Amino acid sequence: MAQYNRLRELDFLRGVAIILVLIRHSSINHFLVNIGWIGVDLFFVLSGFLVSGLLFKEYKRFGKLNVKRFLIRRGFKIYPLFYITALPYILLKILDGNFSFTQLLGDLTFLQNYVSNWGYLYSAGWSLAVEEHFYLGIAAILYLGQKTSLFKNATLEKDVWFDNVVRIILLILTSVLCFRLMSNYYLFNNAKLFSLTHLRIDSLLAGVLLSYFYYFKFEKLKEYYLNFHKPLLILSFLCLLWTPFINPVPSFFVKTIGFSLLYLSFSILLLSFVLDKRVNQKLDSIFTNFGANFISKIGFSSYSIYTIHTLINILILKIQVKYELFYNPYLYFLLTSSISIFSGLILTNYVEKYFLNLRNKYYPSRVKTITSANKN
Repeated sequence: MAQYNRLRELDFLRGVAIILVLIRHSSINHFLVNIGWIGVDLFFVLSGFLVSGLLFKEYKRFGKLNVKRFLIRRGFKIYPLFYITALPYILLKILDGNFSFTQLLGDLTFLQNYVSNWGYLYSAGWSLAVEEHFYLGIAAILYLGQKTSLFKNATLEKDVWFDNVVRIILLILTSVLCFRLMSNYYLFNNAKLFSLTHLRIDSLLAGVLLSYFYYFKFEKLKEYYLNFHKPLLILSFLCLLWTPFINPVPSFFVKTIGFSLLYLSFSILLLSFVLDKRVNQKLDSIFTNFGANFISKIGFSSYSIYTIHTLINILILKIQVKYELFYNPYLYFLLTSSISIFSGLILTNYVEKYFLNLRNKYYPSRVKTITSANKN
């Protein structure tokens, strides 16, 4: 039986997410493009689960959190690659005569989803802002939470689903949905309704909720999954069934209930990936070992691919227009995606890896994230 050092199955999900994003920013097929946008929500649920998992596991081991170290380590992961890849985008804005210092400042401070519509340097930048706000928010909340008995007492209630922490997360999830419903009646900017942090943070918090169950109520969660995994997977599928048929940006349904259905679906999917001991064997049987490994490799470099793919799209389009080259949407997608993936692999192995090595040298992790699906 094959053994995997990383959680290959979660890298596989990242790979699926970034492939969906690449499809979204193409024009290969109306239905596929409609589906592609959900890749960002899959990223959100994954990030919420994994990032909060680092904090939860540290708390379980030491009884307290080193929030400063957590934020520094996140900074080494996010900032160097973001600012390095921002340089060619800035150059393009200058060359195109479309430079705005105010909007650039919004991007560089991770406020692009509030300052610009989607993002100034590239439209996909809004989701990076949401994630950055989440990192800061979860660190602050857990830091304050460990100062009170509420969090400590809740984590000891292993046989209770709805402890105080769970109630708070569910309250926030409900509040965000209410904010979305209200905002769709007084805010008429579709981009803002799609990208503002306070309207999208619930997808990340769904990942946090699942992570909390995983680390503090593992046996109860496992028992529940084993008893109900088939209807849960059917529910997950049904929550995604509508996605090919709706253009998401102008849709009231998508910008309200739709986002909630997505994080519910992806939470169930993620649950199955972390609790099913045979998930890697199933991936190999469906996609072949080579295919599953390839998608996981793409997922491993997903952040680099995400930051660079819009630049590749822009440059290839400029070349196509300038030289009046034959345009086929499928060939265009294949070309831009291949270059984006290759560039992302290079950035991951030579830029991101360099800064992560510095991080691990000066700020080594106190804990590691989950190492197998059957460990608590």
